[in-house]
Amino acid sequence: MANGNHIIEQFEAFAPKKFALEGDPIGLQIGTLNKDVKRVLVTLDVLESVVDEAIEKKVDLIIAHHPPIFSKLANVTDRSATGRIVTKCIKHDIAVYAAHTNLDVTPGGVNDWMADALGLESCEVLAPTFENTQYKLSVFVPTEAVERVSTALAQAGAGKEGDYSDCQFHVDGTGQFRPLTEATPYIGEAGRLERVSEVRIETIVTELNQKQVIRAMKQAHPYEEVAYDLIRQERPATSLGLGRIGRLPEAMTLREFAEHVRNAFGVQNLRFVGDESRHIQKVAVLGGDGNKYVSTAAFAGADVLVTGDLYFHVAHDAMALGLAVVDPGHHVESVMKEGVVNELKRRFEQKKIDVELLISTANTNPFQFL
Repeated sequence: MANGNHIIEQFEAFAPKKFALEGDPIGLQIGTLNKDVKRVLVTLDVLESVVDEAIEKKVDLIIAHHPPIFSKLANVTDRSATGRIVTKCIKHDIAVYAAHTNLDVTPGGVNDWMADALGLESCEVLAPTFENTQYKLSVFVPTEAVERVSTALAQAGAGKEGDYSDCQFHVDGTGQFRPLTEATPYIGEAGRLERVSEVRIETIVTELNQKQVIRAMKQAHPYEEVAYDLIRQERPATSLGLGRIGRLPEAMTLREFAEHVRNAFGVQNLRFVGDESRHIQKVAVLGGDGNKYVSTAAFAGADVLVTGDLYFHVAHDAMALGLAVVDPGHHVESVMKEGVVNELKRRFEQKKIDVELLISTANTNPFQFL
């Protein structure tokens, strides 16, 4: 059992809200997180059948990829599917939390799970949406507290450079200050000028972890007022975004690749655009509706784009660009169910959070095939 806020805190450490595209209705949509949670159900969609499953399994929290509430509701009654979903969840004290485009963008999220399912190698971001800017953090620490503050910085994620962690630079010096009468100084007395041996610790933080690093630094630092600088770095930032583009270990024909996609995602049928005999090796993949990214994939040099909900005229555009497209449907994003559960299990084990994680078995794919 754990507090719902602590559970979502762990989830958002993996898929931060700031990754979401503007206007995306993510986050807590129904109920409260300020409660004890024993069971969490992970689902692609929140349909009424999923809520019934959650009620039957005595679930306290649903984590979904697709938000059940995309626009403002005029009312909440049993006359609409959304109204019944909201009513049932509130009646049975089931909170619903949605992670949509932030789960698409985050490293190790939906698009990486899809790329892994296809066996793609050397993957890069297809459509950048977020730059993880780097900053140099400098903090002045009394000598006796250096080890404590240094460790806190590293444990919070500061100082990661490529394949190295705990990267810091320490410089000895002398700090000077005069506590005013209202101060309660760790060293010295109010009104008297003090000079103490200090160490300047320099390290690198990013847009993503700077808040948690600074919070950890302040908690570990003995001073009442911590002196530190945060300076934006001009070197290129890591780009995060929608979709991935990578390569197959070996080329195959478009028809063979379409069969590969069908098997990888376990779908009954799919559609594809292009000459079935052309050879495919460089592959772009984008979960959900990827119609807006056909030209992006083509200009990135992809032989084929794997995405869902392909429009008729966009298929013509792809043909004109010389880009093959394989459409296995929107529902293949259901790879997120197992992916999220595995990620949270790992994090919960590290934090000793005792919560049962369940994968929804309700079928939310609206399509059937003859």
